Amino acid sequence: MKITIERATLLKSLAHVQSVVERRNTIPILSNVKIEADGETISLNATDMDLDIVETASAEVMTPGVLTTQAHTLYDIVRKLPDGSQVELDYTGGDGQLILRAGRSKFTLACLPTEDFPVMSGGEFPNTFMVPAGELRNLIDCTRFAISTEETRYYLNGIYLHAGDVGGTAVLRGVATDGHRLASVDLPMPEGASDIPGVIVPRKAVGELRKLIEETGDAVEISLSETKIRFAFDDAILTSKLIDGTFPDYQRVIPQGNDKILEVDSKSLAQVVDRVSAISTEKTRAVKLALSPGMLVLSASSPESGTATEEVEVSYSADAIEIGFNSRYLLEILHQVEGDTVQFQLADGASPTLVRDSADASALYVLMPMRV
Repeated sequence: MKITIERATLLKSLAHVQSVVERRNTIPILSNVKIEADGETISLNATDMDLDIVETASAEVMTPGVLTTQAHTLYDIVRKLPDGSQVELDYTGGDGQLILRAGRSKFTLACLPTEDFPVMSGGEFPNTFMVPAGELRNLIDCTRFAISTEETRYYLNGIYLHAGDVGGTAVLRGVATDGHRLASVDLPMPEGASDIPGVIVPRKAVGELRKLIEETGDAVEISLSETKIRFAFDDAILTSKLIDGTFPDYQRVIPQGNDKILEVDSKSLAQVVDRVSAISTEKTRAVKLALSPGMLVLSASSPESGTATEEVEVSYSADAIEIGFNSRYLLEILHQVEGDTVQFQLADGASPTLVRDSADASALYVLMPMRV
């Protein structure tokens, strides 16, 4: 194989694929990126056996061929080459080494047999539909902060993507929860998605997908099977195994009868929570909200640091109530709110609170209280 490619083009594709590769691998081939050159393009492929990414880029192909070499090493080399460099990759196959030339630099890199590289992206995907990239970015941003990191509850380690219903209208819904908070976002039901199975997309796949679609303006093609999900857009295809588990019945924790309504400026509340929580203990991060008509008093205390209180004028006319929250969880929800005002629907100091964004009716958050 012999190709010439612009440094910027190669770097962009390598940056995307190398982030899938784990830094430590017991199986050597999983540290490698597979590069295949044919026609006027090269394709780069990396996998960790759960997640697989293939990205194509234009290149000048003198001799078509295929090789595998260490992903992180190749990425580091290309990253450190001067801007505007032309990178030449030359692999004869005989001695199992790849020669990389750029300007006066020359690197010799070890390769592993391409037949050892695992194939993951094949198989049938019976359900396929399109989602605008902007809507998919919004769904990920508004839910992924609530994904659980607790490995024992592996079925919560992702976003639950499924068909939902709002007042008789079908929607595509993404839900994430870690037992302390829940985030749910609805998208208009895409054509061809109404009968999809409910699937749990793993946390790592969600993170990689979000990075990849940062700049794309096109729709993302999503394909589903019982065990895998595939996202195709621009020049990239991301395939991931799904979490083999049952997502809990999240509807049960969404409160229905919360009749105490608090409305407050979301940005100023976030700033107050941030200030007051500076005094709360690292372990609990507790902040107390004391509500009375027209007024909210936030307070925090810790045996080591002291106490903090701050008053905020709010729209609230129900009975006085005191409730405690984990300040970090509350801030993470407030940071997702795009509108000027945020609405809290409360029942009492011991029941889950419903949080809504004034600018986005499709997003819904549930926050569990804590004792303070």
